[in-house]
Amino acid sequence: MSGHFDLTIVGAGFAGLACAHSAAARGLKVRVMDRKPQPGHRIHTTGLLVKEVAEKLEVPLALTRKIHGVRLYAPNLRYVDLDVPGYYFLATDTPALMAWLAERAHHTGARVDFNSPWRGAQRENNGDGLRLRHDGSTTRMLVGADGPASAVARDFGLGLNTEYLAGVETEYENVRGVDADRLHCFLDSELAGGYIGWVIPGVGITQVGLACRQPAKPRLDDFMKKISSLYDFSTAKAVARRGGLIPVGGRVAPFTAGPVLLVGDAAGIVSPLTAGGIHTALDSGWRAAHAIADYLLDSGAHPGAALDRHYPRFRLKRMLRRVLELNPPNSIYNSLLSSAPFTAAARMIYFHRRGVSSGGRR
Repeated sequence: MSGHFDLTIVGAGFAGLACAHSAAARGLKVRVMDRKPQPGHRIHTTGLLVKEVAEKLEVPLALTRKIHGVRLYAPNLRYVDLDVPGYYFLATDTPALMAWLAERAHHTGARVDFNSPWRGAQRENNGDGLRLRHDGSTTRMLVGADGPASAVARDFGLGLNTEYLAGVETEYENVRGVDADRLHCFLDSELAGGYIGWVIPGVGITQVGLACRQPAKPRLDDFMKKISSLYDFSTAKAVARRGGLIPVGGRVAPFTAGPVLLVGDAAGIVSPLTAGGIHTALDSGWRAAHAIADYLLDSGAHPGAALDRHYPRFRLKRMLRRVLELNPPNSIYNSLLSSAPFTAAARMIYFHRRGVSSGGRR
């Protein structure tokens, strides 16, 4: 199935499909390759969208569930409710969302090929572009959107992620007692060192997950036992389980060389503090698409130079990540939860610096 493309994208995740959609809309001949059998297969993300993403992406309503606030728990299970008027999050049917994104890219003109694993590429003899070993097709530009352990980055000697959170999540049906208008987030240095645990009232299911800084491993069963006093799991049925690595070391270097560049998790474009990656993945894919189109169609600067100005460096968030990894004892979290400065900082993190409102405590 050989052919010639302006742009080949490896990976049909958020970053890859955003890049494909925008590049095809600009008039490039685009192909997406993904080793999975179908979009959304074996997802490694909670699929939670912040308001800023929801407003840009305009996901079909049937694929989402709106959540307005956050309930932040201390290790002793006391909590504070955090809200900001007008702000919300969207829980999503993530496999269906990925199918929608793939179909949107296809309708814009991109070719999206599943069951198409990356097998490497070599430069053309004339130096203009690459020839893919998978099927002999050629491409002028190549984008690695193939996740935190990017094979594209490895093959072309680009920067690799080295710092990770390890996360695991189970989806349940018939969990009772969950406030459906809250993201339930749990601080616990022993179970979630360097990050948090969570319970998300999703689309027809409840998502229960935990992540911690490697080399520690998330003990989800212990977390479930801890929160069993808060929610009723007596009739719950586990319907899906997933796990994966979340890069938290910041932008990799280099993220580009010649006709190859990285986007999303492959480029380390994930918040080192919150581990939020969907917003930044979509933005990096969109920016990469337009930089590539400017370069190929309108004699613009090399996309790497353009993206170097726009890809975040996360200097402050990397510093705060180091503070978080000091892993304070749970007694400190228990005392901090009732303090105004701590809750104000939590609102800034969860609500992206929007306004502050009062929150209730228990």
